[in-house]
Amino acid sequence: MTKPEMILFDYGQTLAYEPHFDLSRGYDELYKHITKNPDNVTAAELKQFSDRIFRQHREVLKAGYEPHEHHSLRATLEYYGVELDVDIAEAERIIWDNTSIGAVMPHADVLLHFLKEQGIRMGVISNIGWSGSALTERLNRLFPENEFEFILASSEYGIRKPDRILFDIALRKAGVTADKVWYCGDSIENDVNGALAAGMFPVLYECAVEGGMPKDNSKLYGSCEYLHIHDWRELMEIIRTL
Repeated sequence: MTKPEMILFDYGQTLAYEPHFDLSRGYDELYKHITKNPDNVTAAELKQFSDRIFRQHREVLKAGYEPHEHHSLRATLEYYGVELDVDIAEAERIIWDNTSIGAVMPHADVLLHFLKEQGIRMGVISNIGWSGSALTERLNRLFPENEFEFILASSEYGIRKPDRILFDIALRKAGVTADKVWYCGDSIENDVNGALAAGMFPVLYECAVEGGMPKDNSKLYGSCEYLHIHDWRELMEIIRTL
């Protein structure tokens, strides 16, 4: 194991999480921005229709395709002929911020500051349906001093980890070879296996927080070397020894 030149991170349950997640709150807030509502549809009905689209999306998620939040939101609004006083990007932010404002995973901010001091470069690759701009805005708010060189949201590419394409795009953006990069995430299937396929060194991070989604972390493809940690301070101590 050698000290990395760059560390890439997953987003959800790795850098941040979504406490008190309630999509109804998001649609209740969006409802205040309606300027045209010919069928007098309620906020609950908008959410119900959005949930219906998401259930359809689950099948393509399993196939490795990542739908974009703007698509389902636009379909929901136009199905009912609803118009807003904000554009689709702002509507997305209103929904997400009011569904859950987000919170920093324990010691993740300390870790990022430590990596900056160590001169280790950083970036993000996330499986997420929210847009890349919304994800970037959220990470900048939660980590105002971050030095992420790029933030890749799978929704912007239509494919999901563990497909190595996202990892290869990150390497291309960074201009660094895979053997100099570590990838940190909370899923063996998406993060460990995806990083391994791209030639990166994987770090599996498992830390239970409120609202965390359980992962099936039994699907390791073959034997390999990877770190398994439960506290970001563990990673800091490991890096100090390298």
